[in-house]
Order: sequence, then C-alpha cells, then structure tokens
Amino acid sequence: MATAQLFHSTETYKATKEKALFPSQITTEHESLVLVKKLLATSVSCITYLRGLFPESSYGTHCLDDLSLKILREDKKCPGSLQIIKWIQGCFDALEKKYLHMAVLAIYTNPKEPEKVTELYQFKFQYTKEGPKMDFVSSTTSFESGTTSEEIKKASILLIRKLYLLMQNLGPLPNDITLTMKLFYYNEVTPNEYQPPGFKEGESAQTFLFEGNPVSLKLGFVSTHFHNVKVKIMTESQRMMNLGSNILQENSITEISHQGLDCDEEDDEGSVSQLLTKMPAVSLGDRKRAPLPSFSDSSTSSKGIQRLQFMDSQQSSAVPKKKRKVSEPVSILIPDRK
Repeated sequence: MATAQLFHSTETYKATKEKALFPSQITTEHESLVLVKKLLATSVSCITYLRGLFPESSYGTHCLDDLSLKILREDKKCPGSLQIIKWIQGCFDALEKKYLHMAVLAIYTNPKEPEKVTELYQFKFQYTKEGPKMDFVSSTTSFESGTTSEEIKKASILLIRKLYLLMQNLGPLPNDITLTMKLFYYNEVTPNEYQPPGFKEGESAQTFLFEGNPVSLKLGFVSTHFHNVKVKIMTESQRMMNLGSNILQENSITEISHQGLDCDEEDDEGSVSQLLTKMPAVSLGDRKRAPLPSFSDSSTSSKGIQRLQFMDSQQSSAVPKKKRKVSEPVSILIPDRK
C-alpha cells in the first residue's frame, strides 16, 4: 500500500537519515520517480505542518541531514490529514502514468467562493525522453541534467531547507480556511475519463481570484535526467512582513510580485501544453488564530481582487479556450481540531 510505504510511524523515523528518505542512487526512471514522489510528499507535509493545518498526531518525525522533518501519516482521528494523503496518492498515480502536468494546493476562506484564494502552492511537472526528472526553479542556484546522485540529493535537501525557512517566516493564515487541490494534465496523453484516486470530475474553472496584493515566490532546483518539477508559492504581501530581504537573497528565493500561475511557462511539448484539471476540497474548520488585518490593493478593484488565470502560452487570445476538466473530492471532510 502506497501510504504504508511513504507515511510511516514516528518510531520508524526516529533514527533514520536522509538516505532513507531519498534513494541512495538516482540513475534509473524508477529511482527518479521515487525521489519525485517523496519530494512532493515531504513538501506538502512541510506546508501543512508549518501552516498549522493538522494536529501533531497527524505527523511522524523523519531526519533529513540536520533537519527534523514532519511527514504526514495516517491519523484516523484527523479525517483532514487522511484526505490530504489521498490527494498525494492521486498525484502519485498520475505521475506514474506521466499524465500530471501541475498540482496546485490552494487555501481559501469562504466555502461558497472556492475560486477566491488567500494562499496557494504550485508544483509543475515535466517529463523528458529519458524519463522523469524533478526541477525546482531558482534564480541563482541550479544543478543541471547529468549531475550525480549525490548532487541531486544535495539539491533536494536545499529545496526542503528553503521551503522550511519560508514557512517558518510567513505570517499566519486566517482562522477559518478550506484546503483544495487542483490537478492539471497533459491533454495529449491523458484519457478524458481518467480520474486519480481521491478525485472526481467537477465544475470547470479557468481562474483563481486573489483578495489583496499577491506576492509570488519561486524556490530551488532539482534535476534527475527523468523528471522536472517547478515549485511556486503565492501568498498575500501582508504575510511577508517578517520575511526580510536577507532571507530571500541568502537562500536564493526569488520574489515575483503580481505574477499568475505559470501552468504553461517554458513548455516544450507544443499541443501537449493544453491541460485538463481536477479538484478536491476539504474544510479545515476553526484554526483558533487571530485574523490578519484586511488588505486591499489600490491598483485593482475596491475590494483588492487579483485575477490569476491559467493561460496557455501556445494559444492565441483570439482562439476560444477549451473548457477545462475539473475534479472534486468524493466527500468533503471537516476535521475536529479542538
């Protein structure tokens, strides 16, 4: 069972090192795929833990270099964490089939307006002729294709460090939030009827709306000959007040204000860049934190709404856009977080 392999108990991880988290060698397509899966699972675990989405009991401890990581595990007392694990497993299924182009983890505050987000995380995947490779983009730090297994692991650890540093310095989220994930696919190879575990078809949506002044951050780079993944974070600028410029510069985190999702950025696949989407959602209930002050962007409407559109870089604006396929969760879960 995939969950048992990737989300072990705390005891299992107490004495483990980074070689247990990542493959010792990353020279084959299978080893690359394992690395990509574990990086995705570790990243989502980091985000949910440091943003305070689930209780401590939903995580096991795993050592990576000198980092003590919190990895999501099956916690029957927390239905929300179980739902996230199902989403991750759904991503794994799509990665194995080479269908998945991008996964977007989004947070919003009004269950009736899921398109109006307050924070989101974008994981973009590409596949080379040799197989999969995982790539996190940075303005100054990169490891090129053809690097050794040791260099790939170093780049992976660097990515996790950056993510942890960023999460620890962001301002808090609002009290009541809902978490959702959208999956985008390569149309050319993905069957219309395909639905990964934990997802079902839902209503289509072309854009996210961002209330306030969104700031976009890009993180590091990992390449394995086989997979390519870009990670982008978007949050309200108000939450960046504790994130000094020295943190961004010293850790090679690129800040790009007023940027939308780059779902078709740097695509080399031609018509493959036309995507499908799928979407589940889970409410996280009252998070018992002081709400952030309201923030409006004077450069937009009176309510400070920014529109984040999933643009196809290969498609002319004069050509009607193809309706995107979207998925929703089989059931919406509201965890008890007292």
